[in-house]
Amino acid sequence: MSIDPETLRQIEELSHDPRPLLVLDVDDVLLHFVRPFPRFLRAAGYDLRFDSFRLAGNISEIASGRVLEREEVSTLVGAFFEVQAEWQTLTDGAAETLAGFAPRAEIVLLTAMPHRHRGMRRAHLDALGLSYPLLTTEMAKGPAIARLRGAAARPVAFVDDMPHNLASAREHVPDIHLFHLMAEASMRAMLPPAEPTVTVVDDWTQARPLIAGALGI
Repeated sequence: MSIDPETLRQIEELSHDPRPLLVLDVDDVLLHFVRPFPRFLRAAGYDLRFDSFRLAGNISEIASGRVLEREEVSTLVGAFFEVQAEWQTLTDGAAETLAGFAPRAEIVLLTAMPHRHRGMRRAHLDALGLSYPLLTTEMAKGPAIARLRGAAARPVAFVDDMPHNLASAREHVPDIHLFHLMAEASMRAMLPPAEPTVTVVDDWTQARPLIAGALGI
């Protein structure tokens, strides 16, 4: 099982919690990304058009029309995360839902981003009242979730907006409860239909009772 070494180190810092486990992505699950990122780009002289569900190939210079290379896109995403507190806001109902779950479940935030941005994301989440353990990973999420769960046969649910992350979780934790939530639901039309094992939810109001039932809390 391949796990990001730095993610493993972060997991090992956590206390062993026997309660049901809820693992959550951050971008476009707890914090808006698709809404503010194009505004950030325009302020820097770039344009984002979603002709497909990816960033590479869809960002261009406003002045010249030149489409940015993948490495340039990565640099811009990194620049966005450097100033995320100025742009990213909470998704509707996220904070209230997690506050309701907190007494009865272990809540862990698992975000796919370079580890160097962890401190800034930690500070931003704390300022928004989401002071739950935060893990960053630069590799697949499934192995990290399996390690988080540990040997105990406790219920585990995972909420993410990216199908490949949900698939990774299913591969490494076969009995996991998977939820596909996208803060910008209009983007779902660009994706193939969800796998039968994935529960598609439109928002936190819909997700709340389904996650509670999956975890038995």
